[in-house]
Amino acid sequence: MQTPAITRRAALLGAVCTLGGCGTLTSLNAAAAPLDTYDLISVSGSSKGRRTSRTVLIARPQASAALATDRIMIRPDASSVAYLPDARWSDELPLVLQSLLVRSISDTNRVGYVGRNDAGPVPDKALLVRIDAFEVTVGQGDTFEALVDIDLTVLNDRDQRVIATRSFMQSAAAENEDPVTIVAAFQRVMTVVLPQMADWTIQHL
Repeated sequence: MQTPAITRRAALLGAVCTLGGCGTLTSLNAAAAPLDTYDLISVSGSSKGRRTSRTVLIARPQASAALATDRIMIRPDASSVAYLPDARWSDELPLVLQSLLVRSISDTNRVGYVGRNDAGPVPDKALLVRIDAFEVTVGQGDTFEALVDIDLTVLNDRDQRVIATRSFMQSAAAENEDPVTIVAAFQRVMTVVLPQMADWTIQHL
């Protein structure tokens, strides 16, 4: 008997594990399997423009439980959440993004001090970060797109007054679901938004 053909979308969905939809044995097997680890490269904001001696600490980014993990999220459709098989980020996504923002702002050499909120001096300003999307969407015809949507808020640390808030959204197409290709698409996105976020933050310090 001939085996039915399996589309790339079906193969992908068969390999990933939707939240709450995996059996115990499947979860144990997946946990025991080694995963390839991927990281993203920081891109500095502009070294030109206003300079300040002020200090800013970046809070750990807020994210949903589905995003606050080291797995690379896939959205097969609007109501489903899954993860790229055999691949993970180098750390939990909020910590990856926090480190990228610290380096992107610091490398401009336009700020007195920038660091994480769990260390460093008493800040003049605080940067709050919310991750609304950091995922791969699957479209019709087995198309793939890396989508990032991040919300930033600058606070005056002394009185907790909101200075400014802005959302940053960017996407990039991926030719296939291969992890290297997917991560490259995320890197293209971050190459655009990291300098934008760094420059916007410095502008409001």
